[in-house]
Parts: sequence; C-alpha cells; structure tokens
Amino acid sequence: MDTSRHPYRQSLGHRGHIEGVTVVDNASQRPLCHYFGGLRYGLPPSQRWRRAQKLPATYTYGTASQPGVCPGATKVCPQPRFLNLSFGDNWDEDCFQCNIWVPTGAPPPGGWPVLFFIHGGFLQFGSPNTFDASALLGDPAAAFNAIVVMPAYRVGIFGFLASSELSADAAAAGDPAAGNQGIWDQRLALEWTRDHIGLFGGDPRRITIAGYSAGAYSVFYQLAYDLRQPAATAIVSQACIFSNSPATQPRSAAQAQAQYNEVLSAVNLPLDGPGGGGTTLAALRALPASTLLDAAARVPTHQFRPWTDDDFVSAALFRSLDSGAFARRLAARRVRVLTGECRDERHLYATWFPPAANTADALRARLRADYHPPAAVDALMQLYYGPAGGETLPANCANWDVDAFGRVYADMQVHCMQRGLVDSLVRGGADHLLYRYRVEFRLRCADESIPPEWSVTHATDQYLWFWGNGSRLEAREKEVIHRAFIGPWTRFVHGEDDIGWGTRGHRQVRRLRPDGEVDIWEDELWEEAMRVWRGLRELDAAVAKL
Repeated sequence: MDTSRHPYRQSLGHRGHIEGVTVVDNASQRPLCHYFGGLRYGLPPSQRWRRAQKLPATYTYGTASQPGVCPGATKVCPQPRFLNLSFGDNWDEDCFQCNIWVPTGAPPPGGWPVLFFIHGGFLQFGSPNTFDASALLGDPAAAFNAIVVMPAYRVGIFGFLASSELSADAAAAGDPAAGNQGIWDQRLALEWTRDHIGLFGGDPRRITIAGYSAGAYSVFYQLAYDLRQPAATAIVSQACIFSNSPATQPRSAAQAQAQYNEVLSAVNLPLDGPGGGGTTLAALRALPASTLLDAAARVPTHQFRPWTDDDFVSAALFRSLDSGAFARRLAARRVRVLTGECRDERHLYATWFPPAANTADALRARLRADYHPPAAVDALMQLYYGPAGGETLPANCANWDVDAFGRVYADMQVHCMQRGLVDSLVRGGADHLLYRYRVEFRLRCADESIPPEWSVTHATDQYLWFWGNGSRLEAREKEVIHRAFIGPWTRFVHGEDDIGWGTRGHRQVRRLRPDGEVDIWEDELWEEAMRVWRGLRELDAAVAKL
C-alpha cells in the first residue's frame, strides 16, 4: 500500500506531549491511523542484565511547544542476523520503547480495545519495526478498529543470560533478582500500556495480549504470570497464541549457570569463584555487544531462553498444567485463548541454527540447546526415532540436519506442544474458552520475504493477520482472509460473545483451505501429538520428583 505520513500531535496529560504521524493512503487520500514510533515505556537499568525501570512519576515526553518527536521506529536489541533480516543499523541495548497504531476519529464509549502484540524471533532476534498495522486499522475492508501496541525487548544473550553471579550482583545493588530480563521487559511494557493507553483513547480493561512464534511463547508466560496476580491487578483479558506453545519446564538454575559458564569460556574469562569480587562479571559487562553475540553463537547451548526463577517463571508451572490448576484459574478469570498453526511450519524452522552434521547425534545436540533437561531431549529422540533414539532415519525424512530437524522442531515449537496445551486446558475445564485455527492458504505478498517453495510455512500468515503487513493485498485475498479470520478475530478482540468461529469442541479447528474456502476440520494430528506431549509430560513429572 502506497502511503504518506503527516505530523500529528497528541497530548498525554501528565506525561506531556508527543508528535507522531497520521498515515494516509495516497490512492484515496483517506487517513488510515495515527502512528507513534519509538515511544519509551521504561528506563534502562543501571547495568547490563539488570531489570529495566518503570518511568518515574515526573517523566514527560515533551511540551506543547516542543513535543517528543516519535514518527519512526523503536531501537532494537543487538542480535544475530537471520535470512534477509538485519536490524544492526538500529542496535541499542536501551531498547525499552514501543510502536503504537491508533484508529482515527473519536474512540467509542469506554475507549478502543487494545491489541498488545509481542514480536517473535526464537527469543534470539526480531523487532516490532517489521510490522505495519496501518492497513489493518484503516482499510474499511478490514475495519479492525483497535489500538495496536508492539514493544521492543531484550533478546538472546542480553535478554536471557542468568547465573548465581548475576543474582548476587542484583541483590547487592538492591535490585530485583536477575534473569529473564526479556520477559520482564515485556511485562513492563504491558504495565505501561495498562497505565497509559487511556491517554490514546484506549480501554485498559480490554487488553488482548498476542504474539507470533517466540512472541506467542512469551504470551503463554505473560498469561501464566498474570493469572498468579490478584484479580484487581491482572491486565490480560484475552490471549492470542500464534504458531507456538510451551514445551517443557524452562531450564533450572544449574542449567542456566552452565550456559553462563560456557559464555565465560568463549570470551576467555575465568569464573569469579569465592571472594572473586565480581571482577569477571564487570569484564563481561564491559565487552562490546558484537563480542557477546559472537560468543553466544559459538557456545554449545547457543539458544538463550527463560529459566525457572520461581519469580516470573513458577517452578510449579507445568505441574499446574498437568493438575488442571492453570486451566481453572483461566476459567475463573474468563480469559479466552485463540491459538493455531500454519500447515507447513517446518520449512522455516529448519533454517534456524540447523544441526552441525547430517547425523542423529548432531540433531540431539541441537535440540539440547533449546530443551531442558537433557533427558527430555533423549526421550524426544526415542519418541520419534525408536528405542535407540536415532539409529535409522525415518522413511518420511530425507536427512537428519534439515528435514528431520525441521519436522521435530516444528512439532516441539508448534504442532504437538500446542495440542498439548489445548488438552491441558480442556481437562481443567476451560474448553469453552478456546478458539483453534489452521492456515493452509498463502498470500502472494509472502513471496517478498519467504520462498514460495516453502508453501504455507511459519511466518507466512503474518501477512494475513496484519492485512498485508504493509504490502498490497489482492481484492480476492482481502475477501478470503476477512471471511476466514479477520472478521471473527476483530469480534474476538472487541470482546463480543459470538464471534462466528463455528467450531464445537476442542478437536475441531477453523481452517482456511488452499482454495480460499473455510471449513471446520477434525484434527487429524491430535493422537500423534498426544503421544509426544504425554511422553514428555511423564518424563517432566518424574524429573520433578527427584
């Protein structure tokens, strides 16, 4: 879509004034929305790997005569490259900013509903600046009519490094415990949204938290944390978990420490040891971001993910799924969950840090970088590849390092684990709150970034949910995706009781077929997913008893 931008000023009450832009469709000269980019939601911490800080009560963005100018984009946490994506020109560890799209015109009584969207990228890379919600809000054919908020947050080694040294350092400084910085950043942005969205005409009582891929993974953990808070301080009213799901209880303190030690070895720094005075940590903090990124890519445990700190991530989280306690809390709060998948998730997944060799052992080593404990990976290999865990390549796989990896990784990230989450919510009595979907239709504009031969792979549907995501949609495509998902999803975000989803029971899925037709699909993958999910859950339960 060809657009232009015109300055637009907004008063934020006690927070002062800002200047964003009104996005205008050049063809029709119709204003699509107001946009504010790079708006700060928190202050940087005093040291790398500590928590970002809430804006003080006295903080203002600007004055009426000199407003804070925010027409552009957020800063982006330093990160590795992936495919044709690179955000190096906008790197800054002070990335505590968000992008906001606001409908034009007067808000409805009570304010606009709010979609708080978390970007993906395996928690290792990504940016809210790759999304454009302008057409979703402003094209009458979409008529989404909600405020969209997308935060940047720390990723990879900057967002998820943890160790006893970092925890002791934080405690000595009087800061909250260290670790899980990236998901704490997301929570800070979510709290900022609750506290400030009314200044943009939004309704803080109607916040749907959504995310794609690792953003969807993050949504689950944000939802789990929110459900443990008192009802009076809860923020999340609904959740959208697009193409991801939790797999196993996040790594333990010991596993987090082992990864930290790997990083020290990679940058030739010694352990501080008893009475070390934190000299190694100080040296680690002083290293350039590029040096840390290089080290992060070379260590055996090269995926940096949340750990079980028993603060944000409860040690009882997966036990609460098994017992139904999680689902009962969800049902008591009446939090609806929309979740689903693309048919061919595996093709893109196969490209992210593939195994180092075409062997079962290399595949096992690669999976251990993501999933904990190591026994879980051994069990997974046996579930997929027989008692020996990989003596023979399965008949449906061409090789270990691309095909087998892509299939098992997509199952762990999406297909099997998502069905496992659904099963746990159903067994806990929350089945009436679930809306499942499956995408088998590919938009032409997806070809701009994702090879056509990957078909309906992971991330192709981001163009669907964001109405082209800044690219042109054909007239028929608009009709197809509005009928299939955008219309019902809009009603979901607006909190309507009947969204016209059409499914009955958790085994039924609203499906957009390759021919553009919508049907209700009886889930043919359910039993195999349950075999994998329950096998991993039995192992997790056994480990928890040790």
